[in-house]
Amino acid sequence: MNEIIWPEGYLPGLTENFASNEVIVAGLSAEQIWPLLSQAHLWPTYYANSANVRFHRHEGPDLQEGVRFYFETFGFPVEAQCNECVAPTPTEPGRIAWHGWAGEGDTRLDVHHAWLIEDLPHGRVRILTQETQKGKPAEELARAKPNPMINGHQDWLDGLVKAARTIKR
Repeated sequence: MNEIIWPEGYLPGLTENFASNEVIVAGLSAEQIWPLLSQAHLWPTYYANSANVRFHRHEGPDLQEGVRFYFETFGFPVEAQCNECVAPTPTEPGRIAWHGWAGEGDTRLDVHHAWLIEDLPHGRVRILTQETQKGKPAEELARAKPNPMINGHQDWLDGLVKAARTIKR
């Protein structure tokens, strides 16, 4: 199986917080998952912790490398820039990643949020999302129990799968 490509400074274990969630489900394909993830304006339709998605000077609807956008999640107003966007093919996984930031000074939070969507044998798809975070807010999130990042990203994965199954029907 494939893995996330990490930019310098965001390697898991070397930042203040790291969250990793993954599902492997039968009966769906990377091609069916991709539009729900690559079209950020759809996120709030299946993930309640995402709101007010807006693009900065981009016609959309799909994310593209270099595109700046804004959304709200976990109580943070997040400015973001897509730095990886590669649609899945029959032989290669789909990849989406963005650098997101919020706040200033001691309230500054910087994240690298990455997704990998790949078809597996026997009609299965693997959806992996991982996020590294830097800054004081990341330290606080890492100490919180239950972990809001793990739980929130699991809700995102579950909603994504449910939405894809609904569309498939």
